Amino acid sequence: MHETEIGVRFCETDLLGHVNNNNFFVYLEDARIRFFEDLELVKKDWNFILASIKCDFLKQVYFNQKLIIKSGVAKIGNSSFHLEQDIYEKESGEIVAKGSSVIVQFDFEQQQSAPLTEAMKKQLEVYQMAAN
Repeated sequence: MHETEIGVRFCETDLLGHVNNNNFFVYLEDARIRFFEDLELVKKDWNFILASIKCDFLKQVYFNQKLIIKSGVAKIGNSSFHLEQDIYEKESGEIVAKGSSVIVQFDFEQQQSAPLTEAMKKQLEVYQMAAN
């Protein structure tokens, strides 16, 4: 699993004192971008789009908590892959949210999906999760 640490900022909380649910999608995006960078999937131009995203909120999160986002590849397709991302509270190790997304390689000139290269698939396989 690829891991990213996030610190919760005060501005990410709402009137109830916990992290607003919109910010979980920002945390997932931050971890996704770091995942792409670490795998060097993006060389020069950004050629991936987010086709679908979902997040299940399991526990409240508060200002100053440290979160760990673990990202793993659930499925690799021809032009897309499915990314599972679990968010944990660092100190307790408790899971606070579960995210999933579908990422598509996209040809912006042709305005259509583009096949993943064999090299990209090999890089993604390093983080592929075991089938349940």
